Amino acid sequence: MSNQRANTALWIGVALSIGILIGSLLDYQENGLGFLPVNQKENKIRRLINYIQYDYVDPVNTDSLLDDAINHLLKNLDPHSVYITKNDLQDVRNTMNGSFKGIGIQFQLIRDSVMVLQLIKDGPAEKAGLLAGDRLLTADKDTLSGKFLDSNQVKALLKGNDEENIQVSVYRKQQDSILKFTIKRGNVKLTSIPAYYMINNQIGFIKIDRFARTTYTEFKKALDDLLQQGMQTLVLDLRGNGGGFLDTANKIVDEFLPDGKRIVFTKNKSGKITNSYATATGDFETGKLYVLIDEESASASEIVAGALQDNDRATIVGRRSFGKGLVQQEMDLGDGSAVRLTTARYYTPTGRSIQKPYDHHGNVAYFKDAYHRIESGELLYKDSMPINDSLKFTTPKGKIVYGGGGIIPDIFVPVDTTMYFSSYHLTKINGFVFDYIDARRKQYSAMNWTQFKSDFNTDEMLRAYQKTTPIPSGMKQRTLLKNYLKALAARELFGDGGFFKIFDNNDIMLQKVVALEADTIPQIQSR
Repeated sequence: MSNQRANTALWIGVALSIGILIGSLLDYQENGLGFLPVNQKENKIRRLINYIQYDYVDPVNTDSLLDDAINHLLKNLDPHSVYITKNDLQDVRNTMNGSFKGIGIQFQLIRDSVMVLQLIKDGPAEKAGLLAGDRLLTADKDTLSGKFLDSNQVKALLKGNDEENIQVSVYRKQQDSILKFTIKRGNVKLTSIPAYYMINNQIGFIKIDRFARTTYTEFKKALDDLLQQGMQTLVLDLRGNGGGFLDTANKIVDEFLPDGKRIVFTKNKSGKITNSYATATGDFETGKLYVLIDEESASASEIVAGALQDNDRATIVGRRSFGKGLVQQEMDLGDGSAVRLTTARYYTPTGRSIQKPYDHHGNVAYFKDAYHRIESGELLYKDSMPINDSLKFTTPKGKIVYGGGGIIPDIFVPVDTTMYFSSYHLTKINGFVFDYIDARRKQYSAMNWTQFKSDFNTDEMLRAYQKTTPIPSGMKQRTLLKNYLKALAARELFGDGGFFKIFDNNDIMLQKVVALEADTIPQIQSR
């Protein structure tokens, strides 16, 4: 039992740390400042770098030295003022702008091979004729197979300038042959809404991964589609969403609030307050609304949850959010790198700051908060959530809400520890599912979604997995593992949306919402 608890804590901690890191890198307002006049302090730094470069006794990489100095300087400010190197900046911007230059594939590294998982619709690779299941062997003169490359190395070899050709060779198992393709790189769209669908005849679901430049357009399409299907209640899933552009978050909140309601306000060090208000353009201002949050929901996610909670517009379900109430601006440093500097704090409509405490002289304790939540039992027990009675606020309808460290949900749902498999399963299961589907790709590719969800033989797949890997003996663990196997199979065939439609069948937060709506505890309808 102690080993199981250790594994659970490990995987929760890893997930939290990844979400926190992504949130600290991505959440900001894009409003770069121009260069200020050179002053004595700048001259002092430049002179020191020159002395080190030309007069120091040993060779020194001054670029690396300067990067380290900038990082050290920012660490003494706050946890979310960050330096982004020239090598990383373009990838971060691509993610937040919703597109990149490339060939348009989702790939998976399995053993020593690069497997094409999905082709991005209308992307260059799809137009050239690549298929899901192809193994990438070479890209131009670079060998991809048998070298145990990491994902960043593969991306670097596949990306390039717009309209630039790349020659790739693939092994296609269905034909047992090696094929060559010439692919013209182009602009490839990235989605920030991996899934939306109707849970049942009345309840719709939209999951938002981040608030990118394209997210509002994606969200509006999803909302309109669900409304046409008869949606009366919406579940907005912001779990694991580390943030993004504040103006994007504001546009999404505007779809739910009537004209004139305050969404958020920011205050800088001079005391200047900037307010954001809803307009009269919202398309879902009266329907019932639930927002799902967890310990990785940060910044822009917390703006959305806080605005809807403070305006008595939505029921917030889940666990206390991360607690990031600082606003960053991106400022170019002139050499292709940039700094995202905290320039203001944001506040929810009632005046709450949800920024949790931090030490200006080190961020270790701040980021260890994720592990503290595990150790304190906060992820499992409602009474373990810290509440600061001195930061108590009241909504227009009289509901008490709290500031000082994240959004406290209206309805607490503990983390489902049964959903965490051992590291052994997590390591092996993706490769198994790829191989299983790949061996039957022609058969399964002919299935539409309705046929897949009803006819896919999960018992047969579990038996095949059991031949390669010992599986849990408990009935619940076996049921969860079967559902996870089917969800991964759905991802192979239908993309991320297929994964969530199956995986969410065992989602206790969604089950809680359905139960609240029905005043019973039914299972989510099969989709």
